[in-house]
Amino acid sequence: MRNLVTGGAGFIGSHLAEELLKRGEEVVVIDNLSTGSMDNIAHLKPNPRFSFHIDTIMNETVMRRLVKKCDIVYHMAAAVGVKYIIDNPLESLETNVKGTEIVLQLANELGKKKVIIASTSEIYGKDRPGKRKFKEDDDRVLGSTTISRWGYSCAKAMDEFLALAYWREKKLPVVIVRFFNTVGPRQSGMYGMVVPRFVKHALLNQPITIYGDGKQTRSFCHVSDVVRAVIELAKKDAAVGEIFNIGNPKPISIRKLAEKVKKLTNSRSPIIHIPYEKAYEKGFEDMRHREPDITKIKEFIGFSPKMGLDETLKSIIKYFER
Repeated sequence: MRNLVTGGAGFIGSHLAEELLKRGEEVVVIDNLSTGSMDNIAHLKPNPRFSFHIDTIMNETVMRRLVKKCDIVYHMAAAVGVKYIIDNPLESLETNVKGTEIVLQLANELGKKKVIIASTSEIYGKDRPGKRKFKEDDDRVLGSTTISRWGYSCAKAMDEFLALAYWREKKLPVVIVRFFNTVGPRQSGMYGMVVPRFVKHALLNQPITIYGDGKQTRSFCHVSDVVRAVIELAKKDAAVGEIFNIGNPKPISIRKLAEKVKKLTNSRSPIIHIPYEKAYEKGFEDMRHREPDITKIKEFIGFSPKMGLDETLKSIIKYFER
């Protein structure tokens, strides 16, 4: 198979490209390096089955050429990270909606075998009383349009609506994957991602900063587990037209996460708290709990995460130390 990975120099995209190459497949990557990095794919470039193109998915001429020569499209390119979304709202909306539309349109026109659309747990929106785990068919609850982060949720929802419309009307084989807090080596803390930010500060013995009270919980899944699930779903015809949560269902509070990182790094860092408004924007809203229900993906491909949290954190610490 020849695979096109959009956003393939990014965190998840580069790991996906690496795994596909390990399986003996060909990989073509396009990335404009807005949040990706050449460092993420430097080790892949000598491989004769790998090629890289610095450009944007908004360039239809280039995208047509790349989509035409590939069998499967893994659409990982997106504006990501809470901080990046808030700082670049217009670019984020355009990339996440128009970019996906271009990918789907070309894939349909050129008769691709499969299109994998990367989505997000942000789809689910705000807290609701007594709800911790989220299923693929749960209702969405969003805040005001004056809060920038909900624009990201809406944009990714439009990606899902577009993908499903192409499947229902055009029979384009699409699979939608919703990522829940994917972490691992190569992830940057620049855009608000909590684990690399904690690890970097702990290793430098700088203050580990928690936004809010730290009682909010998240579930972290190692990127190796995530890309394994994505590839298996791409190979399963029964997954076409479906949406899947991909993540680790075991939660941890952000405060306990900070304490765990500090312990594993033998850090002298103090742990401090600051209000969300100071970190992001006035009126910022966050979910108290966000855990994936992975019943569906277990039924389809027998997926369950292999990497525990301690092992995951140690791999990230080792990466930052290096």
